[in-house]
Amino acid sequence: MTKERRASQDLSARLRKLTGYAAVFNQTASIGGEFTESIAAGAFRAALASNPDILALVDHDSGKVLARTKSGTLRLWEDAKGLAYEIDLPETTLGRDLIALAERGDLGGVSFGFTVPEGGDAWAGSHRTLSAVNLFEISIVQSFPAYSATTVSARARQERGNVARRLRIAELGGGAHVAIQ
Repeated sequence: MTKERRASQDLSARLRKLTGYAAVFNQTASIGGEFTESIAAGAFRAALASNPDILALVDHDSGKVLARTKSGTLRLWEDAKGLAYEIDLPETTLGRDLIALAERGDLGGVSFGFTVPEGGDAWAGSHRTLSAVNLFEISIVQSFPAYSATTVSARARQERGNVARRLRIAELGGGAHVAIQ
């Protein structure tokens, strides 16, 4: 089987986390000008249940790992809209660069790497519908995604509540001038 990749454009970033959709169901995309493709609801269900180690990469580059399901730093799930994700970005140059690009709206979208198991697709002329895929990775795409409906957004850390803030001040010695972020 040949691994395939698809990308989309819906990206948003919130401080230290990227969230959005790596795939959106029932949206048509032109694949290399050769054919069109859409993804049926449930296409990722079996892969999410059976693959314990799906990666989050940058531009499908296995040398640029952002997160993985095995470590819990990548969370993937299907909902009525599509394949949703949440990535806890590493405190690295790459992680900081992606946050900056997402906040500016400069990222192209999200993509996913997969193979199609036997019976996982159906053709109607030059249109393919994916009903089941073996998912290996999702990728933040810096330029041109195949599926324009995907999203990336940056998500800020949750603000501390009053109790957590007071506990942190106490931990730091009770200083009234301590800034908590």
